[in-house]
Amino acid sequence: MPNQLSDQPSLYLQQHADQPVHWVPWSEEAFSLARELDKPVLISIGYSACHWCHVMSEESFEDSYVASIMNRHFVCIKVDREERPDVDQTYLEAIHMFNQSAGWPLNVFCLPDGRPFWGGTFFPKEDQGQGIVPWPQLLMRIADHFKREREELEENATNVVSNLLHANNGLSSSQNEWNNEVLLHSAKAICDSHDDQDGGFTPAPKFPSPMKIDFLLAIRESQAIRFNKTLAQKIDFSVQTTLTKMSSGGMYDQIGGGFFRYSVDSQWLVPHFEKMLYDNALLLSTYSKAHQRFASPLYKEIVYQTIDWLLSDMKNKKGGFYSSVNADTEEGEGQFYLLEFSELAEVLKPDEIKEFISHYKMNKVENFEEGKLLPIKIWTEKGETDFCKEYKNKLLSYRKNRIPPTRDKKKITVWNALLIRGLVDASRAFNRKDWLQIAIELNDWMTQNLLSQNNKISSISFENNQLSELSFLDDYALWAESLLCLSSLSDWVKPGSSVTYIELAEKITLSTIERFKDKQVCGFYFSEKRNDNPAQVRKKFWYDNATPSANSSLLRVFSTLYHLTKKELWLKEFKEAQSGYPNLCKQAPQGIGHALSSITEEAVGISSLCCPANQIQEIVKKLSQNPYRPIHISNHKDNTLKNSTLRIGQDFQEEIKNSDQLIEKLYS
Repeated sequence: MPNQLSDQPSLYLQQHADQPVHWVPWSEEAFSLARELDKPVLISIGYSACHWCHVMSEESFEDSYVASIMNRHFVCIKVDREERPDVDQTYLEAIHMFNQSAGWPLNVFCLPDGRPFWGGTFFPKEDQGQGIVPWPQLLMRIADHFKREREELEENATNVVSNLLHANNGLSSSQNEWNNEVLLHSAKAICDSHDDQDGGFTPAPKFPSPMKIDFLLAIRESQAIRFNKTLAQKIDFSVQTTLTKMSSGGMYDQIGGGFFRYSVDSQWLVPHFEKMLYDNALLLSTYSKAHQRFASPLYKEIVYQTIDWLLSDMKNKKGGFYSSVNADTEEGEGQFYLLEFSELAEVLKPDEIKEFISHYKMNKVENFEEGKLLPIKIWTEKGETDFCKEYKNKLLSYRKNRIPPTRDKKKITVWNALLIRGLVDASRAFNRKDWLQIAIELNDWMTQNLLSQNNKISSISFENNQLSELSFLDDYALWAESLLCLSSLSDWVKPGSSVTYIELAEKITLSTIERFKDKQVCGFYFSEKRNDNPAQVRKKFWYDNATPSANSSLLRVFSTLYHLTKKELWLKEFKEAQSGYPNLCKQAPQGIGHALSSITEEAVGISSLCCPANQIQEIVKKLSQNPYRPIHISNHKDNTLKNSTLRIGQDFQEEIKNSDQLIEKLYS
C-alpha cells in the first residue's frame, strides 16, 4: 500500500507525502487494516514548523532502507498535531506514563486497535553515543517484541488505558471543598519554582509561561497579597525577571519581532527558531498586563513590535492569521535570523554600528556555524533610541532579501481566538483603538467562516479555504472566552456591540455543554463522542499545555456570563467546574495557571461599568495607567445620562461621577 498523504490538506502531512514510508492518515480504516494484518501501529505526530520533526524526517523517513523496515513490520500513521490535538494530547499523556521524554516528533507504538504500549520522541538514525537506541534498531526490537511477547504488550496497553481513564476524574472533589486559601499556596509554590537568576519556572529547555505569569499578575491585585508584602515582592520579582530576561535574549526576534517557541539553554539565549501564533497571542496579553503594573518601556516595545510582526507576516489579507513559521530554511535551522559581523558593515556605517551594539550585543550561538551571531538586547530603562530603531529597520530590510522560512498557512480557530484576546488586552493597556478594531475584524471573519448556523465550529481553515470537519472543546471554550473579552471593550469602537458578543458567547457555550459535557462527573471531554477516539479513550484535559486548558477557560466563561447575565445556569456551571480543581491546586499548581487566574479574578471580583459612550475614551485611558483588573465596559443606551454605574462582583453597585472615582473604587 503506497503513501496515502498526497491528497491531505495539512501542510505537515504534505511534507511527508513523497516519502517511501507507506504513511496513512489517521482514520478508522487505518486501524482496520492493522487488525486485518495483525501488525502493530506506529503513530508519528508532529507539526510543520518543528525543527526536530524535519531532522527525523530527513534522517529516517526519507531513507529507503529505514522505510522498508517500517513498511514491513508496522501500519504507519502520520498525524498533524495541530489538526488532531485530541490524538496528540492523549498519546503525550500516555508517553509520560512510560517515563519517556515527550515532545515532537512524538512516536507511539500501539496495538492494532490503537492502544499504546510504548513510545518516545526523537530517535536518531544512528548511534550518537547519548544512550538513545537508533531508530532502525528500535523498530526491529519492537517488531520482535510484538511477535514474542504479545501478552506483555496487551497488559501494558490495558494499564495505560486504565490510567488514562482514571486521569479524567481522579482528582475531582465536591463543590464544598473549595477554599480561596489554596490560591495563595499556589502563588507561593509557583514563585518557589522560579529561577531567580535567569527567570522562568523550569530548567532548560525553557518555554514561555504566560498562564503562570497571568495568574501571578491576577492574584497580585487581591487584598490578601497587598497585606503579604513578602509574597507581593516575590511575585513582582518573578514576573519582571522572567519577562525581561525572556524578551532580552535570543527567545525574541530582536530585529523582526515575535517570540520563538523555546530556548534550549537556561538563559534564553539560543532558541529553536519556529514561531507559533499561539505563543505570540498569549504573550501579547501577558506583556500588556505586565506593562499596566510595571510601566516598563521594554514591555511596551515588545507588544508594539510583536503586533507589527503579526500584521506584516502572519495576517491573511482575506481574514484570519496563519498558524506558524518554520524553524528551517534550505540553509538550515535559524539561518534566516543569524548575522555575521561583517554583514553589519554591509548595512550600517561605522558610527551606526557603534550605536547599534550599544543596545545589542552580537551573541555567538552554540551548535551553529562559526561566525553566525544573534542579536541580544542590552536593556536600559531608557529603552531604544529612535536611531537604533532605524538601524534595526535597515537590518530587517537586509534580512528580507534572504529566502524566508515557510509559513503554515492554515488558520486554526483556537489560536485566532487567543489572538483576539491578546489584541483586546493590548488595546486596553496602550489605549489603542486601532488594535481593538483588528480584533473585531478578526472575530467577524471567524464568525462568517468558521461557525455554522447550528453553532458548530470548524477547528481549521486550510490554505485552500477547505474547512476541517472536526472541532474540539478548546475551539468552543477559548473562543467564548475571547468573545467575552472582546465584549468588555467593543463599545469603545462599535457602541452597542457588546450585547451581540455576549449573546454569541452564550450560544457557543450552550453548544459546548451539549457537545462536550460529562453528564455524570465534573469536567468536559476534549472531543465529541466518535468512533475514532485515540487509544479508545475519550479524554478530559485539566492541565495547561502550550495553550490554556479548555476546562480552565470555561471557568472564566461561566463566571463572566453569570456576572453579566445573572442567569443561575452559569453560576451552577461555574461551581461544578471549580470542583475539579481543589486537589489540582494542592498537587500541581504549576500546571493550571489559567484555571488559577480565572478563579482568582472571580474571587477578587469581576467588574462592569455602564457609562455614556462619550466617556469611554477617558475611562480606557485612565484604566491603562493602572494595574489590570477584569472590567466590562458598555455604553448607556440613553446618552443623556451623565453618571456611570459600577458593579464589582455581586454585592457592590454604585454611581460613579468620573474616571478618578472609578479608579478609587476599583483599587480600594
